[in-house]
Amino acid sequence: MPLVVLKTSRPMWARLAALVFTCVAFSIAAHGGAINNSMYDWCIFCWAFSFAGTLLVLLVEVMGLQARAPLSWKNFPITFACYATLLCLSASIIFPLYFVKGQVARDETRDLRIVSTVFSCLATIAYFIEVSLTRAQPGEVAGYMATVPGLLKVCETFVACIIFMFISNPVSYDSHSALKWCMAVYCICFVISAAIVIMCVGECTGFLPFPFARFLSAYALLSVIMYLTATIIWPIFKFDSRHSGSSRRPGSCGNSNDLCWWDKLVAVAVLTALNFLIYLADLVYSARLVFVTV
Repeated sequence: MPLVVLKTSRPMWARLAALVFTCVAFSIAAHGGAINNSMYDWCIFCWAFSFAGTLLVLLVEVMGLQARAPLSWKNFPITFACYATLLCLSASIIFPLYFVKGQVARDETRDLRIVSTVFSCLATIAYFIEVSLTRAQPGEVAGYMATVPGLLKVCETFVACIIFMFISNPVSYDSHSALKWCMAVYCICFVISAAIVIMCVGECTGFLPFPFARFLSAYALLSVIMYLTATIIWPIFKFDSRHSGSSRRPGSCGNSNDLCWWDKLVAVAVLTALNFLIYLADLVYSARLVFVTV
């Protein structure tokens, strides 16, 4: 009979904590009553997906199946932990904003939602600790996704997904060709960054017909230039009255508990600038990897 020996470590304790926190978060949120709202579904997905992925990582490591996994175990756990950090962080912001804020009367449902929010924040902290403990240290040989540029790739794809959510409901990029260029920037950079993450996790970078490190630097430079144009173009064509934009929040938006169309335009502008800064940091670190360590 095979004997499973549990080797504990600080990252494993962080995973166990995140496993418990995410389980409590979505269980209590579901117990508080299902809500017919897309944001509620998103929060439940964030917690449930993070829980399922963490459980899978723990089972593989406890049973010692890392060598049999059809992917790079140097890259997969930290990649998943970084995505889980961002997912739980978004749920920790969205859930209280939509389902706790504005509820003055104290009842069981409100208390349960507050508890879910607290455990979501704890899960975010636990995943962040896991990423901090497992990322590559200076001079250490590790997988690409454990380095700063690898973790930045995760942030780039996640921010792009949030941009897609805001820009497509309602569709706000089809009124001018310049805005369509912004959408093209978001799509092109997202696809390439996601492909890089998939290739690293799947250990497929060796099949490329060119040096992977130099490709990363060239792509980072190109994406910085593209995002810089989108960072400038989007506010001009959405908030400048000379281009049929609106610089002031419409009064009708104050009557809605949800984000109105103008709020989403502002969110896209802020997230575009944020992703530009992330790609800029990616360029700096990728250039250092090529010209300093190579």
